[in-house]
Amino acid sequence: MDSAEFHAAVYDKVREIPAQKVTTYGHIAKLIGMPNHSRHVGQALKFLSPNTNPPVPWHRVIGASGTISSRGPGTDGAQRQRDALEAEGVEVTVGRTGEMRVDFGRYGWFPSPQVSTSTTTEANTSSDAEEPS
Repeated sequence: MDSAEFHAAVYDKVREIPAQKVTTYGHIAKLIGMPNHSRHVGQALKFLSPNTNPPVPWHRVIGASGTISSRGPGTDGAQRQRDALEAEGVEVTVGRTGEMRVDFGRYGWFPSPQVSTSTTTEANTSSDAEEPS
């Protein structure tokens, strides 16, 4: 899979994440058959054009610990991600050290990599929360 194919696969899979749900960079990597490439998923989302059509809900992908990844000093990406999640009804809490966290038990989306989410039923996706591995 070349870089363009990888990015396209990431964007297609992220589009499947239901509103009010989140998943991890690592889970997206597993779902597209590249389980050791979670950092590459983050890079693909970093280079996403805001004009991509159909839109890619990049804000629904967070770190394995349930935290919104920092974009570095002087950037507002983490706050924009928090704002977008909260606009969908996802509760984002702030820890003692300032990390922004989402409860995977309540908002997690972790379908099996063997099953395409386009063929799962609503009943299957409503209880897909599990601890990321």
